[in-house]
Amino acid sequence: MTTIGLENMTPLLQVFDMARSVAFYRDLLGFALIAQSRSGEEFGWCLLRRDKIELMLNTAYDLGERPEAPDPARVLAHRDTALFFLCPDVDAAYRALRDAGLAMDPPWTAPYGMRQLSFPDPDGYEICLQWPV
Repeated sequence: MTTIGLENMTPLLQVFDMARSVAFYRDLLGFALIAQSRSGEEFGWCLLRRDKIELMLNTAYDLGERPEAPDPARVLAHRDTALFFLCPDVDAAYRALRDAGLAMDPPWTAPYGMRQLSFPDPDGYEICLQWPV
């Protein structure tokens, strides 16, 4: 079998409110908005980047078709998806995020030796910041 060369991975997450999701990843986690599907405030797809980490966001509904509120079943299903980021100082990240108004449980050390901090993004996807102890 031929080996397929792979370099990196960029997850694509479906989001309910693009502006809210971009603000979360940009303002709380330090990502930069690199590209978007159209200029202006309303766009349906974007690429975010922080250092070597990339993440794409796409609206779950086309422009003008989004319901008033997220579908609870869809948000619940997002709990099955988790993004794990290496974070050298999980405790400092906790303090910074808490001070920015994010509600979450304090960090803990997992039985397998990782200091971890978990919290959901605005669409219910789980974010875990971790570092080996």
